[in-house]
Order: sequence, then structure tokens, then C-alpha cells
Amino acid sequence: MVSEEQRRVLDPERDAAALKALTHPLRIRLLGLLRQDGPATASELGVRTGESSASTSYHLRVLAKYAFVAEAEHRDGRERRWQAVHSVTAWSNKSMESSPGSRALLSLSRRAQIEHLEASLVRHEADIADGRLPQEWVEPSGISDLMPRLTPESLTELRDVFARKLGELTARDAGDPRAAQVVLLTAGLPLAPRDPAAEPHHSGPTATATATAAENAS
Repeated sequence: MVSEEQRRVLDPERDAAALKALTHPLRIRLLGLLRQDGPATASELGVRTGESSASTSYHLRVLAKYAFVAEAEHRDGRERRWQAVHSVTAWSNKSMESSPGSRALLSLSRRAQIEHLEASLVRHEADIADGRLPQEWVEPSGISDLMPRLTPESLTELRDVFARKLGELTARDAGDPRAAQVVLLTAGLPLAPRDPAAEPHHSGPTATATATAAENAS
């Protein structure tokens, strides 16, 4: 579990300017790269994102203004290096529903997480195929898209139990040299019932019909 020192909780009223700074997709991506891969220069981040160093430098300064990133130890005096200040940015979903701007950020951040998952899948498959990860990682890795029926209380309890267990396992594996960075995204997205008669007719499968409800068999 992420410690309180590594978690920054934002309030949509008190931290409106900081939240607005995160509404730019490139800033979210830069912050994510610094959290995932560690300190980097604007030029290095420019190469990874396909942006100019002038662009990444500008957006890093905006992130620094609102204390999302800070200068890291420099390897030399030629170009400043940046690091993420916190491991996690968090907020209350209920509070974020209070204004159109905060709702937009909530939607943007979730879609950025989905893009991160897709990029991580590509990287994972390449790492396995090219031998950068040992075969022992093949069996435990995977993606599940289960669709249980739960109450709001049960979904909250599930998230709490998951977070506690993740904290226990992370602490247990901290000193193990075999431990690797794992991209672990969880989602709990309740869906309202639909009336098939009210749905527009499609000749092909609908988006909801493509869910596989798949999980690892192990």
C-alpha cells in the first residue's frame, strides 16, 4: 500500500488550479513516465513521447509549479532532471462530481489509465518475446474482465481488501531480487440495466456484447 507521504489527495475546490494543470494529456503522460521509470530530463521525455524538448520542458515547469514534479539530482550541470514528487494522485470521486471541470479531469485520467494499460500490454508482450522477462512471469500475468453483481458496499469492501493485500505483498517482496515492476490496474464500473427494446438496432455485436469475462485459469 502506498504510504501517506507518497499519496497526494486533491480537493476540487481547494486545489482547483492544480487539478486544472492535470487536464492536459501530455502532462498526465509525463507525470506517469516519471513515476514509472524514474527521473529524466525534458529531452529524454521528449524522445519517449515524440514531443520537442521545448514542449516537455514547458509542461514539466507547469507540473513543478503545482508540486507534482520537482528537480532531481543532476548527473551534470547541462540539463535539469525531473522526478515525481508523489507516487499517487488521489481524490474523492464524489467531490469530483461537483463541477464540470473536475468531472472532465476524472474522465480524462481514467482514459489515460486505459491508454497506459494498452501501452503496458505491448511492452509486456515484447519483454516476454525478447527474453527480457523470464518465463516464470508468463503464467501469473494476464487481464481479467469479470462482471460480478455487487452492492455499493460490497464494491467498496472489495477495493479496501484489495488495497490492504497489495500493501502486504509489496512489503513482503520489497527485498526480493526477483521482484519486478507490475502494472496493475483495477476498475469497478457499475452499469445501469438496459432495455433491449429501447436500444438502436445493430447488425453486428454491440460494445457490451464483446466483453469476454475472462480471467487466468491458474
